[in-house]
Amino acid sequence: MHVDLPNKMYYGIGEVAEAFGVNTSLIRFWEKEFDILKPKKNAKGNRKFTQEDIKNLELIYHLVKERGFTLEGAKTHLKEQKQESLSSFDIIRKLEAIKGQLIKIKEQL
Repeated sequence: MHVDLPNKMYYGIGEVAEAFGVNTSLIRFWEKEFDILKPKKNAKGNRKFTQEDIKNLELIYHLVKERGFTLEGAKTHLKEQKQESLSSFDIIRKLEAIKGQLIKIKEQL
């Protein structure tokens, strides 16, 4: 899954949840479960997610929702193969973006 968010420094939990098509409670749950998610919190305690957090959420979403990993399996996979997973996931995202562009070009022909 590739989320389409405007390019900003920080994103609120509501816009993150909407972009992923999930409830805010799932985002909060994943934050507790996965130590790679470390959103900043403002004085009121509102979470502010960075681009890095979004990238990590995309990877977690991919492992859990698309590949069917259990939470424990996803945690183990991330600990053992995080860099490899991120590299592979980045390649997949770039290929999906290229595919989308090619489809648009084809539709215009």
